[in-house]
Amino acid sequence: MDDGLVRLAEPLVREGGRLRPASWEEALELAAAGFATARTRGPNAFGMFSCSKQSNEMNYIAQKFTRAVMHSNNIDSCNRT
Repeated sequence: MDDGLVRLAEPLVREGGRLRPASWEEALELAAAGFATARTRGPNAFGMFSCSKQSNEMNYIAQKFTRAVMHSNNIDSCNRT
């Protein structure tokens, strides 16, 4: 059954405004560098949305990451939707 979704077989990174295939190591290094840059810009440079339909454990991990790792209180679990 075709659900219309396209599943990526490899990570893509943006370079010069275009997406290109990359190794997992390169993609994870770029993601980590992005998080590190956001941390240097202060607590308002990062925010996270979590889903109220996720498990309590998943929402706990999301808020713990946001507060302990990113030093931000900007997290919303979208309970109003």
